[in-house]
Amino acid sequence: MQLRQSERKQAKIKIGLQGCAGSGKTYSSLLLATGLSNGNFTKVAIIDTENGSADLYAHLGDYNVISLKPPFTPQQYVDAINICEKAGMEVIILDSISHCWDYLLDYHSSLAGNSFTNWAKIKPLEKLFMDKILQCNAHIIATMRTKQDYVLNQKDGKFIPEKVGLKSVQRDGLDYEFTLVFDVDIKHFVVSSKDRTGLFMGKPEFIISENTGKVILNWCNQGKTNQIQNTIQSTVIILSEKEVYEHIQMCNSIAELLDLYKSYPQFHNSLKPDFEARKTNLMNINNPNNFNKNGHTKFQ
Repeated sequence: MQLRQSERKQAKIKIGLQGCAGSGKTYSSLLLATGLSNGNFTKVAIIDTENGSADLYAHLGDYNVISLKPPFTPQQYVDAINICEKAGMEVIILDSISHCWDYLLDYHSSLAGNSFTNWAKIKPLEKLFMDKILQCNAHIIATMRTKQDYVLNQKDGKFIPEKVGLKSVQRDGLDYEFTLVFDVDIKHFVVSSKDRTGLFMGKPEFIISENTGKVILNWCNQGKTNQIQNTIQSTVIILSEKEVYEHIQMCNSIAELLDLYKSYPQFHNSLKPDFEARKTNLMNINNPNNFNKNGHTKFQ
């Protein structure tokens, strides 16, 4: 046992992407993977449980696919991840992990005896699956279906179910295992419901793009092995004007925006209106009378 000073290390991101059917989870995952792999789709793999839906977006690039068949056991997912790791995949998309939870629920219901104590037989199987995801030496994007969630409220002495939003088809609290969790709505807009990176929490809804993956990759690579000097300037990545523009839209504070402005003086003239617009947006972000203009960009 040793006491040591904390240090930021390079990381492999573990992302949860949850949404209802038709929200674009697979497509959004591929866009994230494009950025996380620096556009090298040969290093991207999809573990597909959605009856071949992974092949619907083959026009995006030459990514790799492993198709799983029922029953979707935890061990089958683990074996597929092992194959991807041995093949040198840098980004692995699990589309989706809800099927694994469905299998565990069916298996639990088939067990004889006490239902409560039978969960002790399920827990090790789920732990095997989650440990593999968390320990995998690749970026992981796991999609999850959502369903309507209810709570029981007492009214006039009776318990009445009331809708309280959407809930992922997974065990309660699974989102705590991920570094970043995106909630995708039917119009393909996303918000972050959990964010250890600090890149997206509290940010207005937006549409996932390749640049979203690049921003996450930059965060992952800002570990100790990348630091030459212990200053902000030592971790600045040289970006194009378009990429600086995209970073402007993702700044979460005026201080962060100012750092970006100081880091790229060559774009002060061309991007000054965008810096000022983002500053105004951040100053009024909590004003309920404002609406966001996500999806609009000066670069196509």
